[in-house]
Amino acid sequence: MGSTERSKLIGVIVEGTNTARFRIIKLPNFEELCSHELRITQITPRDGWVEQNPVEILEAVRLCAVEACIKLERLGYLVKDIAAIGITNQRETTVVWDKNTGEPLYNAIVWNDIRTNSTVDKVLARLPEQNHNHFRLISGLPISPYFSALKLNWLKENVHGVRKACREKRCYAGTIDTWLIWNLTGGPKGGAFVTDVTNASRTLLMNIETLHWDPLLIKTFSLHVDMLPEIRSSSEIYGHIRNDSVLDGIPISGILGNQQASLVGQRCFREGQAKNTYRKGCFMLYNTGTRCVHSTHGLVTTVAYKMGPRTPPVYALEGSVAVAGVAMKWLRDNLGLLKDIPTDSEQIAGSVFSTGDVYFVPAFTGLYAPYWRKDARGIICGLTSFTTKHHIIRAALEAVCFQTRDIIEAMKKDCGINLSKLHADGIMTDNKLLMQLQADLGGIPVLKTEVNDTAALGIAMAAAQAKGIDLYQMESDSRDYPHHVTHETFLPTTTDEERNARYTKWKMAVQRSLGWAISKKSDAMTDERYSLLASIPASLFLLSSFLMLVFSSSNQR
Repeated sequence: MGSTERSKLIGVIVEGTNTARFRIIKLPNFEELCSHELRITQITPRDGWVEQNPVEILEAVRLCAVEACIKLERLGYLVKDIAAIGITNQRETTVVWDKNTGEPLYNAIVWNDIRTNSTVDKVLARLPEQNHNHFRLISGLPISPYFSALKLNWLKENVHGVRKACREKRCYAGTIDTWLIWNLTGGPKGGAFVTDVTNASRTLLMNIETLHWDPLLIKTFSLHVDMLPEIRSSSEIYGHIRNDSVLDGIPISGILGNQQASLVGQRCFREGQAKNTYRKGCFMLYNTGTRCVHSTHGLVTTVAYKMGPRTPPVYALEGSVAVAGVAMKWLRDNLGLLKDIPTDSEQIAGSVFSTGDVYFVPAFTGLYAPYWRKDARGIICGLTSFTTKHHIIRAALEAVCFQTRDIIEAMKKDCGINLSKLHADGIMTDNKLLMQLQADLGGIPVLKTEVNDTAALGIAMAAAQAKGIDLYQMESDSRDYPHHVTHETFLPTTTDEERNARYTKWKMAVQRSLGWAISKKSDAMTDERYSLLASIPASLFLLSSFLMLVFSSSNQR
């Protein structure tokens, strides 16, 4: 085809917790032409610590782009047909590097790392009534190990190289989007030092109303504004790629945190629409429009998107569940109760009609929304001599649904609106039993999208808009949306009385999970031995319970 007839393409960098991907999407129908992905190594130097090598992340992105472009040319397209690049990334994960050399000063601290529990305690000790919600009206967030400010504070206090670089004003800090864009657009030679409002809203450093770094928050966490990137909208041209790669000269024109990108990809543009992503964790976002709703029921206020420098921000309430797919991995790797997670979790759990009144609260690293209890730890209760691995696996699936209902209930209280349906995406949605359980235990229809990666679709839309395509026109014109609007719908099949009785017992189980990880009381009790001792009762309980279950399961066979 002639150059004037060529379709515009959008390149999408999807950097997640476990993988880096580069996808190439064709406009105007947002059809994926080709992609390439690589695994990212998880580094766990201690229990509860999760790190990644920032250089590995960057090189994986570069290699994925090269491989995807090779596939593209085999299809008869040219790399120059790519009009723009969008980036969607794992949020809260924090990187620090030397702005003069580009060298990381430490590994990236991943979003689910809990080493900053002690940092939280130190910050709370300086606040009135030690209130976790002290900064909610400013930031939209509670004080939690989850958010980037705590990770930066820990790095500055515990890593000599970071502390020295901060003192010498050569430390740059940011989330993964910032690290990638700075490097891809030139690095020390003029790289764009930017982030977008969605990622900045996850740091506990941005004022949720003004969309600027907040001086009080920066001071509270002993940081300096010069180490932080410029906050921009989610859809504009931030710079052009300049790193001697196949993509050189192409503009980067979209940034969205992965969950916000999923919200956009699900077309939840209207106030009152919500989506839930089922992966390693669960992340539900509820569009509140241009209203910045401050939750009083344990949710966080976040920026959903801002589609251009001169457009108003759209906000969302979010509830995050730390453990969803992780629980299935734990059942496989630690207990050997299943082998192939996608197949076995559905078949084994589906072979029994209920959990036998067993409840599993997978609070391995504490509970996130709406509880925000870092002292919680995982429990399984309701065991009898008849309990088998089938009941345990089904209880693990139900735990995902109950945690999601916790968030739905909190959203209802904050907004006064009953959710009419729940859009669902993520790898776990391939489990049809899970989707049916979610409909049954939540009491609302679940609409599972047939798009494999709604985050990639969402960031492609944001990047495309910066090149002149109107998202709101697309939202109202189905001709611009072909196959990806298709959903598989799961309707509730249980009564209100039945699901509410089950939910009441779930809340009882949650209460029993609290208080296992005892807060440190003095400087003399700050080493890891204390944390280990605090967790022994729960560990012994789980070990003895599962020994009984394994014997029970083997007897059944």
